[in-house]
Amino acid sequence: MKKLFVTFFLLTAFAVSSFAQFEAGKIYSSASLDGVGISYDKTHDFSFGFSGQFGYFVADDWLAAAEAGVNYSCSNWQSIYAGAKARYYLEQNGLFFGTGFRLLHEFKNFNDFQITPEIGYCYFLNKTVTLEPSIYYDISLSNFSKKSKVGLRVGIGLYF
Repeated sequence: MKKLFVTFFLLTAFAVSSFAQFEAGKIYSSASLDGVGISYDKTHDFSFGFSGQFGYFVADDWLAAAEAGVNYSCSNWQSIYAGAKARYYLEQNGLFFGTGFRLLHEFKNFNDFQITPEIGYCYFLNKTVTLEPSIYYDISLSNFSKKSKVGLRVGIGLYF
């Protein structure tokens, strides 16, 4: 019983200390590979993209971030985007829930506003570097049935 209590205490102490990065005033930066071969919409069979985010924890567990990225599909660069998002982190397990908006410009003279909910997990490799897989849904406000997209994002995050 004593060993079980000590083990539980050490695991709890480790979990609390490993998620201290979600405190107000911390800075966040990340680079991601989006789509990862499984994103899907009705206009493109296969697509992937690269994105970057830079953010600031405005309160404990609440991140406000700016993002920008490019998407590649059907043998050419398809679109660029820029936007803002907010995330809420669950300190107990590293899960995060986020949503945001972005302005997307496709190179075929198509502009779109999108709402971008996501759910993901922060796996800490050390005190500042994380591996962050997430599932996202880019909801098109101008052409919902053809331009909305579901996909998987894998990123590397830095918490300062």
